[in-house]
Amino acid sequence: MPDIRIKSLDGKEFGAYFAAPPGGHGPGMVVIQEIFGVNAGMRALCDGFAARGYLAVCPDLFWRQEPGVQITDKTKAEWDKAFKLYQGFDVEAGVRDLLSTLAQLRGMPGCSGKVGAIGYCLGGKLAYLMASRSDVDATASYYGVELEKLLDEIHDIRMPLLMHIAGLDKYVPEPVRQKILHATAKNPAIEAHVYEGADHAFARPNGEHYNKEAAELANTRTDEFFARNLQG
Repeated sequence: MPDIRIKSLDGKEFGAYFAAPPGGHGPGMVVIQEIFGVNAGMRALCDGFAARGYLAVCPDLFWRQEPGVQITDKTKAEWDKAFKLYQGFDVEAGVRDLLSTLAQLRGMPGCSGKVGAIGYCLGGKLAYLMASRSDVDATASYYGVELEKLLDEIHDIRMPLLMHIAGLDKYVPEPVRQKILHATAKNPAIEAHVYEGADHAFARPNGEHYNKEAAELANTRTDEFFARNLQG
């Protein structure tokens, strides 16, 4: 599938991976990267959504630091680079770039007008922010980080949000997890699931903490969630 260009809100452009469904039309899906850039794993996710009938776009959110990052989780050097990019990442600029992506995707030929968003890790945090700050039709967040700092935005979420939370996530210890769950329970638009025995990034295929059972359950819930809210 080809890379495309997205126009940013400040008049610049950045790259994105685009995968189209076989029929060429359907709902849109904004796929939000982890800290490893728009790598083979993110592209495979887009291809999977396209096969299920979505126009899937994964924008390069690190373009302001280094365009075209595509690294893995297999070496220390890559982890070091990923964390350096994460530490230098401007979250507010990233949300603006996602808003641009959402608007451009909605206007693409073949898009039904309904668009979902899904994100993992850093992308899980940004998916939460898209749920609270945009008119995206439905959002799924996998093991989002630092959500406890954003709970004042809970009541801004009006469209459906599905959250997948790892029970053993070292980045979200038990007291923090309980704080998040207590807050999300107050909003009926939010559906949160905890996967006991699963660690952070449990849904990343071939990753260190990949948990097949938890990943399959979470992914099934996600597919049903988006089918219910975006298709038909």
